[in-house]
Amino acid sequence: MRVSFKSWIAVAALLFGSSAFAAVQLGTDYTLLNPAQPTSTKKVEVLEFFFYECSHCFHLHPELAAWEKTMPTDVELSFVPTIFRDSTEPLARTYYALESIGKIKQLDDAIYQAIHVKQTALYDMDSIAAFVSSNGVDRTKFSSAYNSFAVNNKIVRAKQMIRSYGINGTPTLVVDGKYVISGKQPVETIRVLNEVIAIARKAHPAESKAKTR
Repeated sequence: MRVSFKSWIAVAALLFGSSAFAAVQLGTDYTLLNPAQPTSTKKVEVLEFFFYECSHCFHLHPELAAWEKTMPTDVELSFVPTIFRDSTEPLARTYYALESIGKIKQLDDAIYQAIHVKQTALYDMDSIAAFVSSNGVDRTKFSSAYNSFAVNNKIVRAKQMIRSYGINGTPTLVVDGKYVISGKQPVETIRVLNEVIAIARKAHPAESKAKTR
């Protein structure tokens, strides 16, 4: 039987399309957190466990930032800086300090760029304070927040979460305290994230009507 060239194209497109949009698979695309952890919102919670010096986090950052701008209204995205050893704590404190004074959006990209593109050494409060000051943030306010009681509490909480969520690498996304996504390329991470959110949404019927903007 002869098959036209157009027919082959149609078949190829169908096969490619079915694989490109295949449903995510447990154990391949995501895993289950055991035990599951409580969430802090009635929405579908998405946590990114990240580390500024992590090259994979650097590559995921623009994709996740773009996704955040159009994410569904029934989803809440939060970030947890990881602290695997004492030397990584200053950058975690930096995130929380900037967040507390309303400057994290202003400097989030700049920190990644400084570390991964400009090779800037940001390793303690003095070097980091000098950097944030050079980027338009009041150094006194930053230093005060960096050493504040509130930031100390967030650091303690972050360390607890890293243990309870079993985080051993970054970036790691956890959806609704149950579904774990890690070890994927940025674009694939976002694809899996969207599909896992759809799975998690089934447990949130009250918010499902407002799932898109």
